[in-house]
Amino acid sequence: MEAAAAPLERRSEGTAMAAALERRSEGTATAAPAPLERLYEGTAPGRGVAAAGWRLCLAHRFEEPRQPYGAGDVPFRDVLRHVGLALRYFRWWYKKTRIEKKSAFIDLLCAVPLQQIYGCPLGGIGGGTITRGWRGEFCRWQLNPGIYHYGTVIADQFTVCLRCKGQTVYQQVLSVEKPSTLQGWNWGYCGHYAFYHALYPRAWMVYELPGQNVVLTCRQVSPVIPHDYKDSSLPVGVFIWEVENGRDEDVDVSIMFSMQNGMGAKEDKGGGHWNEPFTFEKEGERVAGVLLHHCKRVNPFTLAISAREKAGTGVTHLTAFNPAGVGREVWQDLLHDGRLESPPGKSSLTEKGELTAAAVCASCTVPARGHRTLEMALAWDMPCIHFGSKEKLHLRRYTRFFGSGGDAAPALSHYALTHYKEWERKIEAWQNPILENSQLPSWYKSALFNELYFLTDGGTIWVELPPDCCDEDLRGQAAAGISHLLPVLREYGRERAALLPEKSLEGPSRVGYSVKSSPDLLYIGNKTPLLTGASACAGKEPTLLGHVERRTWPSFPLPVAGLTSLTISLVLPGQEYRMYNTYDVHFYASFALVMLWPKLQISLQYDIAITVMNEDVQLRQYLMCGQTAQVKLKNVVPHDIGDPGDEPWQRVNAYLMHDTADWKDLNLKFVLQVYRDYYLTHDSVYLRDMWPVCQAVMESELKFDTDNDGLIENGGFADQTYDAWVVNGASAYCGGLWLAAVCMMCKMAEVLGDAKIRQKYMDILNKGKEAFERKLWNGKYYNYDSSGSDGSNSIMSDQCAGQWFLGACGLDQGEFEVFPKSHIVSALRTIFEKNVMSFAGGTMGAVNGMRPSGEPDTSSVQSNEVWVGVVYALAATMIQEGLVEEGFRTAEGCYRTVWEQLGMAFQTPEAYREKKVYRSLAYMRPLSIWSMQLALERRASQAPAPPQPTQVPNHP
Repeated sequence: MEAAAAPLERRSEGTAMAAALERRSEGTATAAPAPLERLYEGTAPGRGVAAAGWRLCLAHRFEEPRQPYGAGDVPFRDVLRHVGLALRYFRWWYKKTRIEKKSAFIDLLCAVPLQQIYGCPLGGIGGGTITRGWRGEFCRWQLNPGIYHYGTVIADQFTVCLRCKGQTVYQQVLSVEKPSTLQGWNWGYCGHYAFYHALYPRAWMVYELPGQNVVLTCRQVSPVIPHDYKDSSLPVGVFIWEVENGRDEDVDVSIMFSMQNGMGAKEDKGGGHWNEPFTFEKEGERVAGVLLHHCKRVNPFTLAISAREKAGTGVTHLTAFNPAGVGREVWQDLLHDGRLESPPGKSSLTEKGELTAAAVCASCTVPARGHRTLEMALAWDMPCIHFGSKEKLHLRRYTRFFGSGGDAAPALSHYALTHYKEWERKIEAWQNPILENSQLPSWYKSALFNELYFLTDGGTIWVELPPDCCDEDLRGQAAAGISHLLPVLREYGRERAALLPEKSLEGPSRVGYSVKSSPDLLYIGNKTPLLTGASACAGKEPTLLGHVERRTWPSFPLPVAGLTSLTISLVLPGQEYRMYNTYDVHFYASFALVMLWPKLQISLQYDIAITVMNEDVQLRQYLMCGQTAQVKLKNVVPHDIGDPGDEPWQRVNAYLMHDTADWKDLNLKFVLQVYRDYYLTHDSVYLRDMWPVCQAVMESELKFDTDNDGLIENGGFADQTYDAWVVNGASAYCGGLWLAAVCMMCKMAEVLGDAKIRQKYMDILNKGKEAFERKLWNGKYYNYDSSGSDGSNSIMSDQCAGQWFLGACGLDQGEFEVFPKSHIVSALRTIFEKNVMSFAGGTMGAVNGMRPSGEPDTSSVQSNEVWVGVVYALAATMIQEGLVEEGFRTAEGCYRTVWEQLGMAFQTPEAYREKKVYRSLAYMRPLSIWSMQLALERRASQAPAPPQPTQVPNHP
């Protein structure tokens, strides 16, 4: 597959519509962002700031506070209808949270409150993330796998010092905050003279220093690079400070980066933490900074703040200071000469109840009317992780390249500061064809890239498998037919948690990135060899690198040339919903993965395939109905791979609201993704491996065709991703997915040369198409379901989901046309007229359900919501079917609402209503916006679709 950023050429078809769209988009692009920037009083544009993206003044305040959906928002009729559910849920919740002292997989009683502060997260995929807010604060932490700590750590700041002719003329914390701690510092930067700009994975903060004629541009870079499976895993972020001096005299400029040892959580006061300076030199490049060893009992880690030394740039440090105090000693140290004291040696261990912090300072002289650059980095090294059950130990993906001894932070810092320019070149090569396309509106460019934040900040974990793992260990006896599982997972990993027995974690400690033990390469401030953090965290005296004793942190050897390790990864459906790889939601989000990191999508599918073929016979009660059933049945797709508070992969299906073995969409979504992935990657080995699994799940699905008319029926409860919206009989959503899956079974059978299976599903398809049209088509759109109930003729925004996937795979015409094109276009136009334009004045996207009268469907909690990810998928479907302007108008409503009106940047929710409430912040489903890009690329090409893959012989 070509890179997803292929430029869109001007098409002859639909020129008038495209021109109208561009005129409208240009108008909104220049006018709509103004409220976010109107308070900016500076004139500086910043240095190298991208044109497209999300921009706002640091003095901005969002005027519409929203509340999470809570018990008080449930209509009285629903309260009466679900009394049993409420009682069962409360009993379960109380036992889980109050007796077992664990977190609920979905906490309906204690939702995360909205904070309108977040910006681009730092870090690559699967190594944890640290989010820096749009006002510059470090405010959201996801270092422990799948667990979030929300809180601003006030000591984590950048401070600028300006000196002219040997005198300090200006010193300011670059923060608008005025905290109660560190009051010896100069807080309260005027936000009217700064703005933030985000275009993930980069962000810019521009500070026009009042009265100084100096402009600072801080560019933040994380290694999130499509089709890169090494650097994209690194837990690092780089801050490049561009300093522009508008004075007629030279200015000495210092940037101090301070950080507390920890995340602002209670463990910060647990005692036993310590800091130490370091320098790291390799191939003539030298980096210096401070390591902050956070030595908690479970999942210890090391933070590293550092700067790059080069000609004209000096780096100094302060090993330890008290972040809970006044901070005067730090402030005066910097104020005196623009440098820090740089004491040698490590700090003492903190006492219980004591906090510690450190700082690093980069300094240079900026000539009159000139410009200089200072480069700083933040890295974190938590190589060994436990999930909540603490049963298994796991090594993160980046340890393959940097070792697992807990002493990789210096090497990570050095690598980041010497490779970020290469990262930026690759990021620009990927993004520029889209950013430079004048046909695309500015808001779309911002949404497309900024929504990718969730791939790193979705609780994502990417870990290694043990080197002695064999094929049978991974798949079990039941999945013996998946022959190429091991080679795939060796190279690219899985979207799952590894089962890593602690006894297998043996081997010598290693430091990655070709670190040598000689003191002239790796040493602390007084040229003493580096003290390793791992042994100190184990309660021992620090030992010299190169003479390391056996540690309590086990290590794997680094890969040998010609060999590879195994890796696996996970992602939550949302930061509030603690269930890894929730498959009904991943169905929508998977477009981003398959277009940008296709090998991760394929490895995720292998993982799901393994789970399909296995079962968990343990019985449990399901909260919605109160019935007891098996946790996982064989030959059905799981809902999820487990709770990060438990042991993912070992115990799947953390979701216990419904027995999802009876859900109608999960099996179908597996089949649809298998063919879509094959169509875009041409990976015939993958298709052949997935074929028996597809047959197994479709056989399981056939039992839902209760009247043998070729069309499955829903069971009279909320048996699909809309898990609170009851559906009965044939339905537009599940029925459409079913027919699309049947069609793709026919196509896969054709490619694989399986004539018997092809004929079987062609017969089902022909019957099912007739039944679908007869039972659901009403002349304008497809009814919600065929039950004849009061809500059965509601207009569902997601009724064309099957066509969405068919169109993405080039199966929307000719022999494989499933739904009449005239019907699809009519349905989409009806959705646009009713669900979009008749809802909130057409400014908030598409409501899930709309009555023919033009009123939102209030029959369920979810029918009255806007689901952002569903809206982006709907917009993609509209674009596929030629309704380009309608598609952009529909999607634009969600972007404007979330990013500009509600202040939910980098925490796009699953759902919101027209007024007052939202549900589930920071959700996976909006990654479906990448299906819009795929639809645009397909329409831009001369041919209707990429060349069809050649037929794959049906043999091993």
